[in-house]
Amino acid sequence: MSTETKKFADPAGVAAGFAADFAAWFATQTQDKVTIALSGGSTPKMLFEIWGKEYADKIDWSRIHFFWGDERCVAPDDSDSNYGVAKTLFLDKVQIPAENVHRVLGEADPDEERLRYENEIYGHVDIDENAVPQFDLILLGMGTDGHTASIFPHQSQFLKSPQVCEVAIHPESAQKRITLTGPVLNRAKKVAFLITGGDKAEVLAQVIKKEGDFANFPASHVEAADLTFYVDEAAAASL
Repeated sequence: MSTETKKFADPAGVAAGFAADFAAWFATQTQDKVTIALSGGSTPKMLFEIWGKEYADKIDWSRIHFFWGDERCVAPDDSDSNYGVAKTLFLDKVQIPAENVHRVLGEADPDEERLRYENEIYGHVDIDENAVPQFDLILLGMGTDGHTASIFPHQSQFLKSPQVCEVAIHPESAQKRITLTGPVLNRAKKVAFLITGGDKAEVLAQVIKKEGDFANFPASHVEAADLTFYVDEAAAASL
């Protein structure tokens, strides 16, 4: 397992730094199909804008199949939709076949959609010897409570779920979400956390250093073979 932390001045620097690393990494990928799970959040919005403006013609987007690490159970045109944000800022601005974009149907029945999305993942993503999908890259964020994807501390059993996807419930809003589970996050060939903001500094330090309350933070349990934390100075204040 390789873990690295890269620090940048601010959220824009994190997004730009990851975008540059992503382009370099993609250039090393020789397979016909590259599978990537995206995340929501404020820093990915900056990344999507950079991809749409600066990398539209620098990357062969037609080789990439995009999925989502988690999605809110809302319609695609809802402002809460992770897919909707990515579509507006990025996907509509690059040359990518519609069939390469695998959105969670947030408007569907969550339990039925969990199973449908699981099957869609099985249909496109490489499967390991234990029948766990193995994405080439998963992008993740982290909340102030240490959650990642939509695995919250009160549903930490999803870290070891035998399912590919689970229906999560936000602890405050009770909004339902569909999330990838811990085994899928950990089997990814590469995982990148994009974490910004001083309100996450204490939790991030515990997650990276494996100190204090770290075991109660789902982000601590992501242990992919190639793991990189992209953080701004505010988030890194306690490292």
